[in-house]
Amino acid sequence: MEKILLNQGEEIMDLLLKYFSNLNNQQLNQLKKLYPLYLEWNDKINIISRNDIHHLYERHVLHSLSIAKIMSFNSGAKILDVGTGGGFPGIPLAILFPDVKFHLIDSIGKKIKVVNAIIEELELKNASADHMRVQDVKQKFDFIVSRAVTNLPNFVNITRKALITTKADTSSGILYLKGGDFMNELDEIKLDYKIYALSEVFEELFFETKKLVHIYNKS
Repeated sequence: MEKILLNQGEEIMDLLLKYFSNLNNQQLNQLKKLYPLYLEWNDKINIISRNDIHHLYERHVLHSLSIAKIMSFNSGAKILDVGTGGGFPGIPLAILFPDVKFHLIDSIGKKIKVVNAIIEELELKNASADHMRVQDVKQKFDFIVSRAVTNLPNFVNITRKALITTKADTSSGILYLKGGDFMNELDEIKLDYKIYALSEVFEELFFETKKLVHIYNKS
């Protein structure tokens, strides 16, 4: 186990600094803690598949941080992570943007139990998590982030009311991580959008078919 953790530590340093060279020591330490934390919790509550747990940094952490390669959040911005599962993309983004407020929600209570434990362990002061459905959210947020929890038209319908602004620009909106062919889903959305290919950001094979969709109000 110690050898696995050591190897993971060396690999994540290389992988993260390859794309995020400005990470400070606190951020690096928090990111490095994720693997042993998720490994421990996964033995109790299966929140990440057995095939994925040893690829945590590529398939979950780096995938989450891809949003930061394309979109920067202003200090004090409020971000809602819908269907966060084990805390993605919210927890890695909260580490990267300490001056931004992140609220993570999921309809499955045991997952939020893990998310809250990891937030506490990492001492993330800018992140919170609740067991709830997005339909019950009363607050408003600058951005909504998520990783393919449902089809895009349905996701837009159930989350759009939680956006803080109706401005017709790209300074707010939905940031949705999704793979495969989903152009037919976009045809049903009556909003503007931009699609970013993550293969243009990361060279790892995992990202070959992965995309980030930014959905916002028509100008």
